[in-house]
Amino acid sequence: MLKTPLTSVAALMGFASVSVADVPKVATDIAPVHSLVARVMQGVGEPGMVVPNGASPHHHSMRPSEALTLSQADVVFWIGEALTPWLEGPVDELATEAHVVELLELEGGVALPFREGVGFEAHDHGDEEQHDDDHHDAHEDHDDHGDDHDAHAEHEDHDREAHAEAGHDHEEDHEEDHEEGHDDEHEGHDHAGHEGHDHEGLDPHVWLSPENAMLWLDVIAAELSEHDVENAATYAANAAAGKQELKEVKAEIKASLESVRDGGFVVFHDAYQYFEHSFGIYAAGAISLGDASDPSPARIAEIQQVVKQAQVSCVFSEPQFNPDMVATVLEGSGAKTVVIDPLGAALEPGAGFYPALLKELGAAMASCQ
Repeated sequence: MLKTPLTSVAALMGFASVSVADVPKVATDIAPVHSLVARVMQGVGEPGMVVPNGASPHHHSMRPSEALTLSQADVVFWIGEALTPWLEGPVDELATEAHVVELLELEGGVALPFREGVGFEAHDHGDEEQHDDDHHDAHEDHDDHGDDHDAHAEHEDHDREAHAEAGHDHEEDHEEDHEEGHDDEHEGHDHAGHEGHDHEGLDPHVWLSPENAMLWLDVIAAELSEHDVENAATYAANAAAGKQELKEVKAEIKASLESVRDGGFVVFHDAYQYFEHSFGIYAAGAISLGDASDPSPARIAEIQQVVKQAQVSCVFSEPQFNPDMVATVLEGSGAKTVVIDPLGAALEPGAGFYPALLKELGAAMASCQ
């Protein structure tokens, strides 16, 4: 009997499967973004990740393998320099052949300024509800466009003029953020989590908005389809399935948070307003101004008053923060501490990471009663 050489068998099998050579090489920054790209690429390929889960997005030092991921990329998806100011240079210098998509800048997404004050005095729920309505309309318009190339082009328009009119100068924000991060290094601040954000301009924790994630799934699918037409139908189907999963996860979380009181909790630092905004729950305040600086005695005294006046039931801390500081704030209040992580360092990276992160945050906040 005539035997077919193994090389011929492999060649024949190749025709019946996805052509690996044609699949775009993709680089992502953090695990939540990697998860959304992995969901769209499911069954086709795997994206790379430049910032390993558990590392600091703000001060990570790239390994050679991570630099190689950037240099070989056809497409780069990242939050932007507001979250990872150190990554802007490597993206420009290494990913010279790649199409770079900065997710924080996408038109139609939810983008919120940092909240101010110990008890977020400038926070206005009504304004946020209106913003959510406006975003919902914009997102519905995006869904109506489907995979239309013109709609994708609109998403690639970073709409810097609109941000400038709103008082957000990203270049200035980046310079201020970089300077603060530089100062923090000299002052000895070196936390394990994401640290050093300057509280000017836009809050970069945009991945905690499931509305943003659903928008990004469509943008990711459209972008990959331009580089890989043969697998465009798979990308579109995966994005649609991913959006449906997130809608179901959001409904599940929303139901679990019905009994959580407005202002019934405080956070160690203000990383969760996109999640709060999406589910209509709002923290009463933050212990620390940022995630790279310890609160002053005066600020601790202020947040203790907030805890008392708002009848706070718990504080959300993070693994890298000093539990003694939280205990000091809660002294005599009867409130409890719940440890959560906006980056999900304990979760397994991959396509299922992002829904798991939302569920983990939702369960933690639901326990705050």
